[in-house]
Amino acid sequence: MYLIYFAIIVLIPLWAQMRVKNTFAKFSRVPTSTYRRGADVARDILNANGLYNVTVEEGRGFLSDHYDPRSKTVRLSPENYHGNSIAAAAVAAHECGHAIQDGEGYAFLRFRHMLVPVANLGSNASWILIMIGVFAHISGLLLLGIIFMAAAVLFQLVTLPVEFNASNRAMKQVVSLRLVGDHEQREARKVLNAAALTYVAAAAVAVLELLRLVFIFTGMNRNDD
Repeated sequence: MYLIYFAIIVLIPLWAQMRVKNTFAKFSRVPTSTYRRGADVARDILNANGLYNVTVEEGRGFLSDHYDPRSKTVRLSPENYHGNSIAAAAVAAHECGHAIQDGEGYAFLRFRHMLVPVANLGSNASWILIMIGVFAHISGLLLLGIIFMAAAVLFQLVTLPVEFNASNRAMKQVVSLRLVGDHEQREARKVLNAAALTYVAAAAVAVLELLRLVFIFTGMNRNDD
């Protein structure tokens, strides 16, 4: 059973990552009918939503695209900043979706920002407490580690509506502003859906790992009784 479990938690993220890379590779070779660069797509969306204070910058690294709420910056990886592909347009629009969320004070995004320090602490401290609790057979430490891990899992779960909402906003923007052709909308959605799978996979693995630790904790207490 443990071999099956570990196979699942390894294979799910790998499958999601492969899906993203393959989908991106496919549609990064297909230019949009508008031939707009990802940087231009991002600027058009931001301007259309009155976000003139948000800048668009070229980032570093493959698929390193993100929105930085602290500096109000959409950072696009080189291939998406300069590229005029369907993939570049979709990714740029998605990151602008986060900027729009930030500008509107989207509740789940604000909640996720509040969870960042708690989630970081939980990720760093949980496994230390869990390992000591398991090997020293101290159920109290194991429980404390589980609580810390639960905070990190909550962050993963809250990330899901944030990402799906950003993708929905992205599609509405590229359609309403005609940044992709009518026949290209389906392909753009494929790119966004593939990217969303990575967050779903990460959340699923985190929940499974948390449940496994809860079962270990309950088993430890049962043996002590």
